[in-house]
Amino acid sequence: MSAAPAPPLHSRGFRWLLLYRICTLLSYQIVAVTVGWHIYELTGDPLALGLVGLAEVVPYFCIAPFSGYLVDHLPRRKLGAAACTLLAVNAGVLALIASGALPTHGTWPIYLAVAVGGIGRSFLGPVYNALFARVLQRAQFGHGASLGSVVFQIGLVLGPAAGGVLVGAAGKPVAYAVGTAVALLAAATLLAMPVSEPALPQQRGPIFRSIAEGARFVAGNQIMLGAMALDMFWVLLGGAMSMLPAFIKDILHEGPEALGILRAAPAVGSIVIALWLTRHPLQRHAGRVLLLAVACFGLCTMAFALSRHLWLSTLLLVLYGVCDGVSVVMRSTIMQLVTPDEMRGRVSSINGIFVSSSNELGAFYDGVMARLMGLVPAMIVGGFVTLGVVATTARLAPRLRRLDLRELQ
Repeated sequence: MSAAPAPPLHSRGFRWLLLYRICTLLSYQIVAVTVGWHIYELTGDPLALGLVGLAEVVPYFCIAPFSGYLVDHLPRRKLGAAACTLLAVNAGVLALIASGALPTHGTWPIYLAVAVGGIGRSFLGPVYNALFARVLQRAQFGHGASLGSVVFQIGLVLGPAAGGVLVGAAGKPVAYAVGTAVALLAAATLLAMPVSEPALPQQRGPIFRSIAEGARFVAGNQIMLGAMALDMFWVLLGGAMSMLPAFIKDILHEGPEALGILRAAPAVGSIVIALWLTRHPLQRHAGRVLLLAVACFGLCTMAFALSRHLWLSTLLLVLYGVCDGVSVVMRSTIMQLVTPDEMRGRVSSINGIFVSSSNELGAFYDGVMARLMGLVPAMIVGGFVTLGVVATTARLAPRLRRLDLRELQ
């Protein structure tokens, strides 16, 4: 009988990797909350909030396939540190704009700075996932993915909460400046991380052929493709987070502190479920549990749209986060278990495209729907659409529906 693998936190390299992850998340979330409040304060238009997502996702899409290729062929820590520096530049420019030190007219400079941040963010996930497999053994991947999800969600709790408090108590320039400092700390963490990187390939294949190889690998795996597509479409069509500044101001009539609370609430739920999954990992009926969680996500979205009390809205978003947490852990575990080491950057970048499609394009979609239908009706329709996505995925991806994670280990 083989000995049980050591807990992932016994790995010093994994602890440094988690520190890098939470620093990048804190920086990104603090800036995201501040930008949302900044834009809505200037425009009062839900569509303008949607354009924030579009401004980030367009450059992200353009760069992500190439970032995965570079992570597979160049030193990963140096690439990650450069990406973190780009996030710091983005936040620093926004601080200058908000303080008036950099005179601007209109909102386009803010959108441009957000676009620069999108370029930097396209490297963060591939770097994390590639280094993940260097600091842990294969038998530790499932436990490590759950711990990574816990840290990810802690960042989603602390980042929005810190952003809301900083904007309310100290103002937007200070919030952006804190985002700058944390991004630089993430870069320093990567450079100091104790990890052995794989030898760089002596010969590199044509870049587009290499990128296509990663895409074919994902397209040929029904379980991975089904999990990625499910996550993309239910968040793209059924999410509510991008409209929170408008919902808080126009429906709940609260201030920026409430924005931080509601932005953090889903992460609280995700942390709870991720911690539970570290002790009780999904094995049998994992696919069915995933589909049920996404269906519950749609119901939470509809209930949230009808809520008129801050405490009830917060509770519903906590449940919303529980459902999301199941998806995050499942997708991360599947990706780490089935991806060859030499393709981790490319596969992770494809996964990042799916995730960004759901989040940033979803923000644009939510803004358009809110403009056309009204804020509350758009959220209710999104919940119904999510239920349709679940039914469609269950029919088109039977291997995902019948998934038993023991088959992948």
